[in-house]
Amino acid sequence: MSYPIGQYQCKLDAKGRLMLPADFKEQLGDLAGDGFVLRPGLFSKCLELYTMSDWVQTQEKLRSLNQFVRSNVELVRKYNAGAKMVKMDGSGRLQIPKNLITSGGLLKEVVLTSLTVKMELWDKASYETEINRMDEEAFEKLATEKLGNTDQTS
Repeated sequence: MSYPIGQYQCKLDAKGRLMLPADFKEQLGDLAGDGFVLRPGLFSKCLELYTMSDWVQTQEKLRSLNQFVRSNVELVRKYNAGAKMVKMDGSGRLQIPKNLITSGGLLKEVVLTSLTVKMELWDKASYETEINRMDEEAFEKLATEKLGNTDQTS
């Protein structure tokens, strides 16, 4: 699926509810009503946000691993640890569980952003630190290394 374009500045209220921006919900369309899965970030102190359809696809990948291999079971267990299904309430808010707010390091100001296969929810200050961690020269080098030799013509 194609995730919403852009990054969104949002606020968590005192009860841990996140109002999803109208543009974000519009870009997701009917998928927003199906609910989401939140899990602790795999490589960063943030939360990963999946649509239900993408979560199911991810689980299919995990299901394809041989469950009689210990490391596969450990991977699935660790990956799914802390995952929680969340749905929008009537006001278009997501209730973020307190344990995920803590594990994601979220304070009041948060950033909702999209990657290619999921979305991420970051504490605003942490997100800015992460984005600024790589300077322009390093980004240019990485982009050339990863994308500069592709034969895509579009």
